[in-house]
Amino acid sequence: QVQLVESGGGLVQAGGSLRLSCAASGNIFSINAMGWYRQAPGKQRELVAVITSVGSTNYADSVKGRFTISRDNAKNTMFLQMNSLKPEDTAVYYCYASRVLRTDWGQGTQVTVSS
Repeated sequence: QVQLVESGGGLVQAGGSLRLSCAASGNIFSINAMGWYRQAPGKQRELVAVITSVGSTNYADSVKGRFTISRDNAKNTMFLQMNSLKPEDTAVYYCYASRVLRTDWGQGTQVTVSS
């Protein structure tokens, strides 16, 4: 099993920045990819960004050019740098780690962007 702990959410004004962190522990050597989903009230969960074990990245169209996903393998931590935030980025952000036959999730961190 992989344990994931997120941090870095909060309240920010539109145009501002936040950096989310996701610290992984446990069976981390079996992780194939990690990423972030978000879910706003009344909306479906949306994949925001993903990074593979070899460092390939992919982003939702809505965040391309504004968000950057990265990972520090030495610290077993993944990051989501969010710049030029918009009110529509307001959501609970969840990190995940995918392995063969299983995906583990963090508890979620709230990001609120005021206009």
